[in-house]
Amino acid sequence: MTRPTGSLAGGLVAGLWFLLAATAARADGPAPPRADNSTYLAGQFLVATTQIGDPRFAKTVVYMVAHDDQGAVGLIVNRVYGKGRLDKFLEGFKIEPQDAKGDILLHYGGPVEPSAGFVLHTADFRGPGTRVVNERMALTSEISVLKAIADGKGPKKSLFALGYAGWGPGQLEGEIARGDWLSAPADETLIFDGDAESMWDRVQGQAGIKL
Repeated sequence: MTRPTGSLAGGLVAGLWFLLAATAARADGPAPPRADNSTYLAGQFLVATTQIGDPRFAKTVVYMVAHDDQGAVGLIVNRVYGKGRLDKFLEGFKIEPQDAKGDILLHYGGPVEPSAGFVLHTADFRGPGTRVVNERMALTSEISVLKAIADGKGPKKSLFALGYAGWGPGQLEGEIARGDWLSAPADETLIFDGDAESMWDRVQGQAGIKL
């Protein structure tokens, strides 16, 4: 899978989320692997070093949702497919937008299950399909979060993504030992400030030594 490029019109963004709705409706629809999010790098940034040449991960910042001896799961938070109006986006799910205003950015979350949708958000919202990462952040994979946003009861901040990044047991640890990744404290301000293009440069200054 190559790195997504270009921008998407609002209509195409809504069309992509129609696909997500159909996927989520299936009982056997894709879901990220389960992992204990209380250990390792969960709740931190994983920052690609310049050593990574794989276009799917080059200069990426990954917010780690879960990490333990069974594997790791995260969302790339600094790659954007395109931008669309929030009200049109909600209408695409047959959700009445109410007073929803502004735009949304649709992110490339990773190469695994690229047709599955996820919402990374502040932990002030918890609903069906929500995985709490820590006291500040959570991830929801069901349409309930979109309905809550339309009703003005959703999370204070949110990021919409297609796909996720996943590693099997020991895989991420091997890549870290090889020098592919550095860790950094997760800064929620950077995740939600809308400046994905410069995020890698900004986070690089906070990245620690190889783990």
